[in-house]
Amino acid sequence: MLKIGPFQTESFIDYTKPENVKAHQDALKKVRQDLGKTVPLIINGERIFTEEKLTSINPCDIQEVVGYSSKATIEHAEQALQGAWEAFSWWKNWTMDARARILIKAAKLLRDRRHEFNALMALEAGKNYAEADVETAEAIDFLEYYGRQADKYAHPAETFPYPGEENELHWIPLGVGVSISPWNFPLAIFAGMLTAPIVVGNTIIVKPAEDTSLIAAKFIDLLIEAGLPAGVVQFLPGVGEEVGDYLVKHAKTRFITFTGSRSVGLYIHAEAAKVVKGQKWIKRTIMELGGKDAMIVDETADLENAVTSAVQSAFGFNGQKCSAMSRLILVDAIHDEVLAKFVERTKALTVGNAEDNSNVTAVVNDESFEKIQKYIEIGKTEAKLETGGTADGSKGYFIQPTIFSGVDPNARIAQEEVFGPFVAVFRARDFDHALEIANSTEYGLTGGVHSRDRARLEKARAEFEVGNLYFNRKITGALVGVQPFGGYNMSGTDSKAGGPDYLANFLQLKTVTERF
Repeated sequence: MLKIGPFQTESFIDYTKPENVKAHQDALKKVRQDLGKTVPLIINGERIFTEEKLTSINPCDIQEVVGYSSKATIEHAEQALQGAWEAFSWWKNWTMDARARILIKAAKLLRDRRHEFNALMALEAGKNYAEADVETAEAIDFLEYYGRQADKYAHPAETFPYPGEENELHWIPLGVGVSISPWNFPLAIFAGMLTAPIVVGNTIIVKPAEDTSLIAAKFIDLLIEAGLPAGVVQFLPGVGEEVGDYLVKHAKTRFITFTGSRSVGLYIHAEAAKVVKGQKWIKRTIMELGGKDAMIVDETADLENAVTSAVQSAFGFNGQKCSAMSRLILVDAIHDEVLAKFVERTKALTVGNAEDNSNVTAVVNDESFEKIQKYIEIGKTEAKLETGGTADGSKGYFIQPTIFSGVDPNARIAQEEVFGPFVAVFRARDFDHALEIANSTEYGLTGGVHSRDRARLEKARAEFEVGNLYFNRKITGALVGVQPFGGYNMSGTDSKAGGPDYLANFLQLKTVTERF
């Protein structure tokens, strides 16, 4: 077993200190020197530059090209799949410790280059200082946590003795998988989704989000520097409808791990369930599909804390988190007071460039920009606009934090995921009615309750249908190993990333019995 001590979550950088602000700004200058470069595909260790490219732009300044990614074709996907199976033939035989050491080394390298990764996320994803740093810390946590968790799968699982026989239950890797990761956490989720399968002996093809391939490429380079052998991870930036679709449907794909929208996730799940010629297994899917997350505030709550939590949960990284609060449910007795304070605090948020450390920055791309504006127009026909509702795309994809009140639980803005700085506020008769509204969507990812009533908290503990439930705090910011993350219902397979059993998603069990 690795002699590296117990897991501890990574601390965050304190940006109230001038020296840390300067370090971030210096890193921005350094990263800017590399703007406009092209990153290659990496197949079997070979760096391949293609004629066709994907362009990555700064969402806060759409005239600024951050860089380019080589664009994979179906032929590249086939090469990557064959190469990954070849690598699996020997990678599966490495010891668990040997594979884990690569993750621990990568964590050290990432820690050393933290400001640089933070700066690239500011430019490519539009993350302000704290949002970028929290994500880099989470990526470090995934590496450290999964590196330690792998050890328990190096040993046979529990079986009971039987006279005259030896019985063992062994964990074995699945084979070659495909990881399709999102743009909103281009480092942390990308890192967690690929390192968990490989540390237990699988090989994987990774297709990062088109908008944020550069930060993904930077992490792949870091893994290679940490000692990752060629072929274990095949880096395949490209268009999901092309290479992603091809790999999902391929007979030789063993598992698919996906984080993204409900519609795309359900499509992948359905296609993966179809058995095609040459396929000899049931493909496994591990999915996180977003949410329509609610926070309940009752009349016993600490209202100042509730408002602070609501603002943080709703507008951190512009609401572009699957865990973000997009529904605020207020019991009648405190509805008007909390709504007024929530609107007031929201109006005080600064909207601007990530490099200026604004509270709210630009949304990721023109597609999101247009989608959120569409829901703002829908909201105007369904509820009362309290603040926001305006967008400015002249320089970047900026949308004012938007709040609608008087929302009917069956309205479109109450049921459909918007994925932006957009909140629907509901008036509930009492706590039971609030819980009924909270459970009225098809999603089940995160939720929160602000209350001092123990009976109500216990009722929510049992009946609030979410994978991650938070009491008297914000509903975003799950920590690896502390709050294993994942939802159920239409929010996903509740695989619990950063949890004690997450690596089991990428393993199968084999019982071996010998009678003497």
